[in-house]
Amino acid sequence: MNNHDSAIRFRRSVVPDDVHIVRQLAESTGYFRPDEVDVAVELVETCLNMGVASGYSFIFAMLEAQTIGYVCYGPIACTIGSYDIYWIVVDRNAQGHGIGRKLMSECERLLVAAGARRVYVETSGKPQYESTRQFYHKCGYHTDAVLQDFYDLNDDKVILVKPLVCQT
Repeated sequence: MNNHDSAIRFRRSVVPDDVHIVRQLAESTGYFRPDEVDVAVELVETCLNMGVASGYSFIFAMLEAQTIGYVCYGPIACTIGSYDIYWIVVDRNAQGHGIGRKLMSECERLLVAAGARRVYVETSGKPQYESTRQFYHKCGYHTDAVLQDFYDLNDDKVILVKPLVCQT
Protein backbone atom coordinates (compact mmCIF):
# COMPACT_ATOMS: atom_id res chain seq x y z
CA MET A 1 0.00 0.00 0.00
CA ASN A 2 2.79 2.47 0.84
CA ASN A 3 4.05 2.38 -2.75
CA HIS A 4 0.64 3.55 -3.90
CA ASP A 5 -0.01 6.29 -1.32
CA SER A 6 0.70 9.00 -3.88
CA ALA A 7 -1.87 7.36 -6.16
CA ILE A 8 -4.70 8.07 -3.71
CA ARG A 9 -7.23 10.43 -5.20
CA PHE A 10 -10.48 11.78 -3.86
CA ARG A 11 -14.00 11.61 -5.21
CA ARG A 12 -16.72 13.84 -3.80
CA SER A 13 -19.69 12.77 -5.87
CA VAL A 14 -21.99 10.11 -4.44
CA VAL A 15 -23.13 7.41 -6.84
CA PRO A 16 -25.63 4.56 -6.38
CA ASP A 17 -22.83 1.95 -6.04
CA ASP A 18 -21.71 3.77 -2.88
CA VAL A 19 -24.61 2.23 -0.98
CA HIS A 20 -22.98 -1.19 -1.34
CA ILE A 21 -19.43 0.18 -1.02
CA VAL A 22 -20.12 1.98 2.28
CA ARG A 23 -21.75 -1.14 3.72
CA GLN A 24 -18.78 -3.26 2.66
CA LEU A 25 -16.23 -0.78 4.05
CA ALA A 26 -17.99 -0.39 7.40
CA GLU A 27 -18.42 -4.15 7.78
CA SER A 28 -14.76 -4.76 6.89
CA THR A 29 -13.52 -2.88 9.96
CA GLY A 30 -15.10 -5.21 12.50
CA TYR A 31 -15.94 -2.19 14.68
CA PHE A 32 -19.59 -1.55 13.88
CA ARG A 33 -22.75 -3.40 14.85
CA PRO A 34 -25.17 -4.23 12.02
CA ASP A 35 -27.51 -1.39 13.09
CA GLU A 36 -24.61 1.07 12.95
CA VAL A 37 -23.68 -0.11 9.46
CA ASP A 38 -27.31 0.44 8.47
CA VAL A 39 -27.04 4.07 9.64
CA ALA A 40 -23.89 4.60 7.55
CA VAL A 41 -25.74 3.27 4.50
CA GLU A 42 -28.78 5.39 5.29
CA LEU A 43 -26.69 8.56 5.10
CA VAL A 44 -25.52 7.62 1.61
CA GLU A 45 -29.10 6.90 0.54
CA THR A 46 -30.28 10.20 1.99
CA CYS A 47 -27.53 12.06 0.15
CA LEU A 48 -28.43 10.29 -3.10
CA ASN A 49 -32.12 11.18 -2.68
CA MET A 50 -31.80 14.74 -1.40
CA GLY A 51 -28.42 15.95 -2.64
CA VAL A 52 -27.01 19.03 -0.90
CA ALA A 53 -30.27 19.48 1.04
CA SER A 54 -29.45 16.28 2.97
CA GLY A 55 -26.70 18.12 4.85
CA TYR A 56 -24.34 15.19 4.25
CA SER A 57 -21.16 15.48 2.21
CA PHE A 58 -18.83 12.63 1.33
CA ILE A 59 -15.22 12.26 0.32
CA PHE A 60 -14.18 8.87 -1.01
CA ALA A 61 -10.54 7.76 -1.07
CA MET A 62 -9.78 5.96 -4.32
CA LEU A 63 -6.83 3.75 -5.19
CA GLU A 64 -7.10 3.23 -8.92
CA ALA A 65 -10.76 2.21 -9.40
CA GLN A 66 -11.23 0.86 -5.86
CA THR A 67 -12.83 2.83 -3.04
CA ILE A 68 -10.74 2.15 0.07
CA GLY A 69 -12.23 4.64 2.52
CA TYR A 70 -14.55 7.56 3.02
CA VAL A 71 -15.51 10.37 5.33
CA CYS A 72 -19.03 11.74 5.77
CA TYR A 73 -19.48 15.21 7.28
CA GLY A 74 -21.91 18.07 7.46
CA PRO A 75 -22.94 21.26 9.21
CA ILE A 76 -24.43 21.04 12.68
CA ALA A 77 -27.97 22.41 12.62
CA CYS A 78 -28.56 25.69 14.46
CA THR A 79 -24.84 26.55 14.64
CA ILE A 80 -22.70 28.96 12.69
CA GLY A 81 -19.52 27.37 11.42
CA SER A 82 -19.63 24.12 13.40
CA TYR A 83 -19.50 20.79 11.58
CA ASP A 84 -19.71 17.11 12.46
CA ILE A 85 -17.67 14.31 11.02
CA TYR A 86 -20.26 11.57 11.10
CA TRP A 87 -18.20 8.71 9.74
CA ILE A 88 -14.65 8.02 8.71
CA VAL A 89 -13.99 4.49 7.56
CA VAL A 90 -10.97 2.88 5.94
CA ASP A 91 -11.05 -0.68 4.67
CA ARG A 92 -9.41 -2.98 7.19
CA ASN A 93 -6.78 -4.06 4.62
CA ALA A 94 -5.84 -0.43 3.90
CA GLN A 95 -5.57 0.75 7.50
CA GLY A 96 -2.26 1.93 8.90
CA HIS A 97 -1.08 3.55 5.66
CA GLY A 98 -2.18 7.15 6.22
CA ILE A 99 -5.46 6.93 4.29
CA GLY A 100 -7.50 8.10 7.30
CA ARG A 101 -5.19 11.07 7.84
CA LYS A 102 -5.45 12.01 4.17
CA LEU A 103 -9.25 11.84 4.35
CA MET A 104 -9.28 14.00 7.50
CA SER A 105 -6.91 16.54 5.93
CA GLU A 106 -8.98 16.79 2.77
CA CYS A 107 -12.19 17.13 4.79
CA GLU A 108 -10.68 19.85 6.97
CA ARG A 109 -9.33 21.67 3.91
CA LEU A 110 -12.83 21.79 2.42
CA LEU A 111 -14.33 22.87 5.75
CA VAL A 112 -11.86 25.73 6.14
CA ALA A 113 -12.66 26.85 2.58
CA ALA A 114 -16.35 26.84 3.55
CA GLY A 115 -15.66 29.03 6.59
CA ALA A 116 -15.93 26.35 9.26
CA ARG A 117 -14.79 27.36 12.74
CA ARG A 118 -14.85 24.03 14.52
CA VAL A 119 -15.29 20.38 13.65
CA TYR A 120 -16.56 17.73 16.04
CA VAL A 121 -16.33 13.97 16.03
CA GLU A 122 -17.88 11.43 18.39
CA THR A 123 -16.70 7.94 19.21
CA SER A 124 -17.10 5.23 21.79
CA GLY A 125 -15.21 5.19 25.06
CA LYS A 126 -14.82 1.40 24.94
CA PRO A 127 -11.26 0.06 25.08
CA GLN A 128 -11.71 -1.31 21.53
CA TYR A 129 -11.87 2.32 20.33
CA GLU A 130 -8.64 3.48 21.99
CA SER A 131 -6.81 3.41 18.64
CA THR A 132 -9.64 5.47 17.13
CA ARG A 133 -9.36 8.09 19.87
CA GLN A 134 -5.57 8.16 19.45
CA PHE A 135 -6.04 8.65 15.70
CA TYR A 136 -8.19 11.73 16.34
CA HIS A 137 -5.68 13.09 18.86
CA LYS A 138 -2.87 12.66 16.32
CA CYS A 139 -5.01 14.62 13.84
CA GLY A 140 -5.16 17.55 16.28
CA TYR A 141 -8.49 16.87 18.00
CA HIS A 142 -8.89 17.10 21.75
CA THR A 143 -11.46 15.50 24.00
CA ASP A 144 -14.10 18.10 24.85
CA ALA A 145 -16.65 15.98 26.71
CA VAL A 146 -17.39 12.46 27.83
CA LEU A 147 -21.00 11.41 28.27
CA GLN A 148 -21.02 8.38 30.53
CA ASP A 149 -23.04 5.29 29.62
CA PHE A 150 -24.37 7.07 26.53
CA TYR A 151 -24.41 4.22 24.00
CA ASP A 152 -24.91 1.50 26.61
CA LEU A 153 -23.79 0.70 30.13
CA ASN A 154 -20.01 1.10 30.23
CA ASP A 155 -20.00 2.61 26.74
CA ASP A 156 -19.35 6.34 26.98
CA LYS A 157 -19.67 8.85 24.16
CA VAL A 158 -16.39 10.72 23.69
CA ILE A 159 -16.77 14.06 21.90
CA LEU A 160 -13.63 15.49 20.32
CA VAL A 161 -13.21 18.90 18.71
CA LYS A 162 -10.71 20.74 16.57
CA PRO A 163 -10.73 24.51 15.95
CA LEU A 164 -10.19 25.16 12.25
CA VAL A 165 -9.85 28.92 11.84
CA CYS A 166 -9.00 31.81 14.13
CA GLN A 167 -12.01 32.91 16.12
CA THR A 168 -12.36 36.62 16.82
